[in-house]
Amino acid sequence: FPGADLADGACAHPTIPGKVSPLLPANHVTMTKGTGLVHTAPAHGMEDYSVASHHQLPMDCLVDEGGFFTEAAGPELQKKNVLEEGNEAVIQMLQAAGSLLKEEKYVHSYPYDWRTKKPMIIRASKQWFVNTASIKATAQEALKKVKVIPTSAVNRMLEMLDRRTFWCISRQRSWGVP
Repeated sequence: FPGADLADGACAHPTIPGKVSPLLPANHVTMTKGTGLVHTAPAHGMEDYSVASHHQLPMDCLVDEGGFFTEAAGPELQKKNVLEEGNEAVIQMLQAAGSLLKEEKYVHSYPYDWRTKKPMIIRASKQWFVNTASIKATAQEALKKVKVIPTSAVNRMLEMLDRRTFWCISRQRSWGVP
């Protein structure tokens, strides 16, 4: 059946009793890479974040700065590393709930940290958003003082700065960002 038949539907969460999740369309979900049905983790990827923002879903992040499940993930997962024992715990929870259809080993294409050579997890975190007009004006004035070769590129860069809608200043370099 076509995916449009699922529009406005919902499904029960496999491990959290009483939690219902909406079925939502997303352009990044295709039949070429699996079933065409995927979970959405708004706090763990740009595409999921965009879909959740569009549908005004909560952006709960159940993973802390060290890569461990938080208390909000539940007592069965709390303080377990998501890429290690946490993954096995989720599989056991799905089995116990009778919600696991199939299990197989899969090598996921995680981004890797260039220093440690370990996989990184993308996760939402609090940011400091500042006065956009102030940053834009400061950046444009600073750019006018830079010698740019070719000089024709300056106008393109000034226009790009003028179109910029979001500005975020963050110094998060300890985990997840090489």
